[in-house]
This record gives sequence, structure tokens and C-alpha cells, in this order.
Amino acid sequence: MTATLETAVTEYVEVRGVQLAYRRIGHRFARKLVLLQHFTGTMDTWDPAVVNALAEVSEVFVFDNAGVGSSGGATPDSVEEMAGYAEGFISALDLGEVDLLAFSLGGFLAQVMAARRRVAIGRMVVAGSAPNGGEEHLLKVVEEAFAQKSADVRLPLFFTPSAMSQAAGRAFIERTLVRSRDRAPERGESVSGPQAMAIIDWCARPDPDHLSLKSIPTATLIVHGSDDTMFPSDNAYTMFKHMPNATLILYPDSGHGALFQQPETFVTHVKTFLEL
Repeated sequence: MTATLETAVTEYVEVRGVQLAYRRIGHRFARKLVLLQHFTGTMDTWDPAVVNALAEVSEVFVFDNAGVGSSGGATPDSVEEMAGYAEGFISALDLGEVDLLAFSLGGFLAQVMAARRRVAIGRMVVAGSAPNGGEEHLLKVVEEAFAQKSADVRLPLFFTPSAMSQAAGRAFIERTLVRSRDRAPERGESVSGPQAMAIIDWCARPDPDHLSLKSIPTATLIVHGSDDTMFPSDNAYTMFKHMPNATLILYPDSGHGALFQQPETFVTHVKTFLEL
């Protein structure tokens, strides 16, 4: 049977002396899609509705970066070092050219990887992210989300207060909990501390001429929620305006987790983009 996000076996590969945990989803397609995860996220915080549907057209690889989830090592406190492990992961598995689906913090890594071109990237999808010098409200938004004492902190973090968005959020969370065995563990402050430092540093770097964005040749689909409070949608427009080959889609009444609020729409957009 074809492996899904819920059923795929966890495998390991050594990268720079660290054992990185990963899973392969879907058939052995020629096209490879590597997923880069959000702040503190693991393999098991991806949405099966997104991952499994994309595995219909690509072989999908989810992995935990160094120090995260089921992987060994320590979590880096710089975007560039995290990107180095991602590049090492692609090289260690000898994947050749890959596409990237990068969410939030993962979108920072994707920008670094596309700019320095150590691995071959065909196309990339960047969702809910920001460029160097972009606007971020990470600590404020996370603090406010925990203060709400919601059943799951992702409801206020990823979704707007509207009834429709919250209902979609609850459905998303249910999907992420279907896998009951061999789940990637949460690692707490050992992950959130260094990753928060990396995010704040990335967004604090001034790049008034947007040279980092202009150096990215990769065809990119930028997807953002209209009401993202963590990385406001102005970030998406900045990336769209200054990347040489970018397309922008904004989803209405959507927060940071827009791709999980409208998984069917998102998958349709991504499949169309990857198959152009």
C-alpha cells in the first residue's frame, strides 16, 4: 500500500553527524517535494489533507530538522544553519532536483536555499512567511495565543476568530492527530528558544534594496492569509514584488495557517503551479 503521512515509516539519514528523521509519502515519482516546517513544528504537525493530496503528483518528503521532533542534534539558532541541514538532507538522500513546500520559518530556509543554490530546486511554494527585514510579531502573537487557553494553541495562532475559520481549524487539528503511533515528540524550549532567536534575527536584518529577494531565480508561488497576525500579509506582497519569478495568492478570512484552513483550494493551486 502507498504510504500516507499517517502510516509512513520513520526513517533516518545522517547529515553532518546528526541523525535526521524523515518519512516518504506517496509513490516513487520522478518529481520530489521536500517540506520545510514552521516554528516548533514536527513531521506530525503537517496536515494530512495537504501532504497526502500532493503525494498524488510528487513523492513527498517530510523531515524533522536538527534538534526537532525525532531527529538528533541541537536546534540551530540561525536560519542559514537550519538551511544547511535541509540541504544536507536532500544531498544525503541523493534526491537530485527537488521542489520545496515551505511554511512560515520553513519559508526563510527556502529563500536561503534558493539564493545560494547548493542543491537544485525546481519550483517552490512559500506559505505564511517573510523576507529578510520583514515584519514579525512572533513573541507577541504566541503569548496572546497561550493566554486564550484554547483547547489547542494552534486555533488562535493559525486561524482567525471567525466561526468559519475556527471550524476549519478544529478540523485541521483532528486530521493532525489521526496518527497515533511513532509520533515525533515535542521538544519544548530546546526547540522554541533557538528557533525564536533565528526568526527574530532574520526579520531584524535590514535589506532596503531587497537584494536577497532579487537574487532568487526560482519560480515561486507565495501563499498567505489575509489576516496573518504573526507575519502580516505585507510580507507576501514584498516578496512578490521583488522576487524575479513569483506569483502571489491571498486567501480571505485566513490567518497564519491559511494553507490548512483551505486545504483543497491550496492543493489545487500547488498542483497547478508544480505542473506548469
